[in-house]
Amino acid sequence: MRTNKKTLAAGFGAAGLLGLGLYVAVPAAAANPSPSPSTSAKAQPRKDHPRAARAIRGLRGVHGEATVKRKDGYHLATWQRGQVTGRSGAALTVRSTDGATWTWTTDAKTRVRENGAKSTLSALANGDQVLVFGERSGTTRTAAFIREPKKR
Repeated sequence: MRTNKKTLAAGFGAAGLLGLGLYVAVPAAAANPSPSPSTSAKAQPRKDHPRAARAIRGLRGVHGEATVKRKDGYHLATWQRGQVTGRSGAALTVRSTDGATWTWTTDAKTRVRENGAKSTLSALANGDQVLVFGERSGTTRTAAFIREPKKR
């Protein structure tokens, strides 16, 4: 009988860890920031990124990636917290505190929030602290959402 209780406890623990992983990974990758060749699908506004931002902010992570499965296949969701070190055309370079420097491609679909309000890419300047969410395909990271936290 003891073995059954241990087995149940281990199962509940594993289910809890799986649930936590899904809570963090799924919202970050729920929307596909890259253009789709489908002509029948109508573009829907992406409203789930702020929820993902809250989840990642709670973890205090610096940067990361997760492979997620969607209806159209597997995608590599990625995020980074750091300081803007450069902006040139559609490219935004962000450096994390651990030294990782990633260049993000932006487009007309990239949403920017500053101090909780809608903003623009042109409002971002070198030295601004940001949290970037997007997707990686090969070596290209495409930003879907950029959040500049409130200045203290």
